[in-house]
Amino acid sequence: NRQIHPLLNCQQHANTGRGHCQTESDAVMNTKELHDSEPVFSFPIRIYWEDTDAGGIVYYANYFKFFERTRTEWLRHLGVEQGSLLANEDSMFVVSQTDAKYHKPARIDDLLNITLHIKHMGQASITLIQTAWIQDKTASNQRTLACESTVRLACVQQTSMRPSKIPLRVAELLSAKLSN
Repeated sequence: NRQIHPLLNCQQHANTGRGHCQTESDAVMNTKELHDSEPVFSFPIRIYWEDTDAGGIVYYANYFKFFERTRTEWLRHLGVEQGSLLANEDSMFVVSQTDAKYHKPARIDDLLNITLHIKHMGQASITLIQTAWIQDKTASNQRTLACESTVRLACVQQTSMRPSKIPLRVAELLSAKLSN
C-alpha cells in the first residue's frame, strides 16, 4: 500500500513511512549529459597555491572542500542558512556517502566552475551530482571536466544524530528545484 507524498511527488509506504522520490535525473548522468544539462546551481572557485600538491595540481581531497562550499552557497542562495537550520530546527545535513572520479587535473590560477545537479530526493536525504569544470583561459564557452562526484546528504537531528525528515520549508525549496 503506497501513497504519493503531495509535496515531493514521492511514493511512500503507508505502514512504514519509508519511500523515495523519482525524478528525471534519477539515472546516473554521463559526461555528455553533465556537459549539456543545466545545473541547479554553479559557483566559481579560483585555484591558489594552498589548493595544490607538490606537483602543482589540485590536491585530490580539495575537490570535496570545493563541493562543500558550493552546497553551502546553494543552500544560502535558496534562503537556507545552515546555522539557523541547526538553531531553529535542530536539523543539519551530513554527508553520508560520496565518491569521486577524476578526469583532468586543475592547476594553479585555473578557474573552476563547480556545478550541482539534484539526482534524487527522499524525505530524509538528498543525492546530488557535483562537478568541477576547468574554464578555458581563452574561450569562455569552453570547459573541461576535472572531477565529478555523487554526494548523498542525510538530514539528521543535531542532538541525537539520528535521521530526520528534511524540514518542510527546506523540502519545499528543494522540491521547487526538482520541478524546474
